[in-house]
Amino acid sequence: MTDITIRGAGIFGLSIAWVCVQRGARVRLVDPYGAGAGSSGGLVGALAPHVPDNWNPKKAFQLDSLLMAERFWQQVTAAGGQDAGYARTGRLQAIPDDTALALARNRIATARDLWQDNAVWDIIAAQNTPWEPHSPTGWLIRDTLSAHMHPRRACNALVAALAAKGVQIETDAQDSAPVLWATGVAGLVTLGAGPGRTRPAGSGVKGQAALLDYNAASLPQLFASGVHVIPHLDGTTAIGSTSERDYDNPTTTDAQLDAVIKAARAVVPALKTAKVIERWAGVRPRARSRAPMLGPWPDRPGHFIANGGFKIGFGMAPKVAQVMADLVLEGHDHIPDGFRVESNL
Repeated sequence: MTDITIRGAGIFGLSIAWVCVQRGARVRLVDPYGAGAGSSGGLVGALAPHVPDNWNPKKAFQLDSLLMAERFWQQVTAAGGQDAGYARTGRLQAIPDDTALALARNRIATARDLWQDNAVWDIIAAQNTPWEPHSPTGWLIRDTLSAHMHPRRACNALVAALAAKGVQIETDAQDSAPVLWATGVAGLVTLGAGPGRTRPAGSGVKGQAALLDYNAASLPQLFASGVHVIPHLDGTTAIGSTSERDYDNPTTTDAQLDAVIKAARAVVPALKTAKVIERWAGVRPRARSRAPMLGPWPDRPGHFIANGGFKIGFGMAPKVAQVMADLVLEGHDHIPDGFRVESNL
């Protein structure tokens, strides 16, 4: 007997499977390509919050998820014995001009109200250290909410935790309702092609990233000139990524990644001579609303959707997993209106 079939072993599918197993459900997890075969097998893994103003359900959902993340990944590691590479070391952001500086200062108070005692957003003077983004104003945003993890290690840690509970990824299997579809870009295409659809449910956006041989483990992640710089705990540093709507080959890297590498080296002195040890490209699922797309599949009774993680899938995963387990296993619907499947159709 199976209580839930989950199709897709990216970060959403794996995380939902893990929470369901924790609640005692019998889970069948199916993916013909294996764990993290799509965009979840990338390099960057930035778990960074939205700016603390113009508050909305998406930002509140993300805040909850970021605050859940440490315990979530501790439990995964404890169950399977593999480290996800999670660390909440905060983030430093360059402030490019006086207008951005004024906005950043205004957000100190709103962060205090919205994040309360859970984290801090403040402005600090740049010290011109090698591990610091160049800031034209001489000031940096420092927040203590941002965290990061290694995407591949995180997927492998979830696979190990599930295996410890008796769940293996199957390459093919019959559906046993309820069925949850966490199938990324392919799932968006299928959903958008349903009866009566007049517009796509979302699209794939290509991203390119690189891994550098530079050890900044335990230091803050950085953001400047549109580039995320993530110091992984394994002694490597990831940088990325592009956002490409138009592309010919979804898995090849090109001059656009060269530009990202050049930008990272220009704003972070420590990376100027760091060797590139891997280049990666993949396509991330972006729902029309840009928020995760969660809930029942309108045309298929007993089937559910968890898709549209785009750039924030890893950060949203703990809360997405909780909400979808509540819905599918217990019938409790806690999905924000803007995240609902039908809002993207």
